[in-house]
Amino acid sequence: MAVVAILLCAWLGTEIVLLMIDQPALLATPTELATGVASVSTVPASLLTTSALVCALIAIVLLVVAVTPGRRARHLIDSERTVTVVDDEVIASALAGRAARVGGINPDSTRVSISRRLATVHLVPTSGQPVQLDSVQQAVSDQLDGLRLRPTLQTRVVVAVGGKVGT
Repeated sequence: MAVVAILLCAWLGTEIVLLMIDQPALLATPTELATGVASVSTVPASLLTTSALVCALIAIVLLVVAVTPGRRARHLIDSERTVTVVDDEVIASALAGRAARVGGINPDSTRVSISRRLATVHLVPTSGQPVQLDSVQQAVSDQLDGLRLRPTLQTRVVVAVGGKVGT
């Protein structure tokens, strides 16, 4: 909405400047715009009512979007005395470190993505060194269970088919 308002103001400003330097208008001169607004009373009432209802509906939708809470990349950690808000990147970092240690791979070869209900761990092992998928899955699940996140996260571990060359 801000972009639309900025574009409308820029257009009106351009029309005014064009009028001041005696150049033809892009769409309508400010005088024509004022005349059009003044002649609204000649428009049929049903058209005015319909346009007013459409504007009111748009305003209600925008108001609801502005007031309702948005989705943030955060989860809550329950403890006995407090509730802590934790960013999903912190959770992902902890899961990546744990998965890399248990899987015996380089932490740089681990990537974790977290959505509202799912934590997906992507592992790229070193060529020739297999990763125990079950042990990594269990370790990641245990880590999440220990955090007691709200809402809870399901886990999925994905091991890349092709590894990368080790050093």
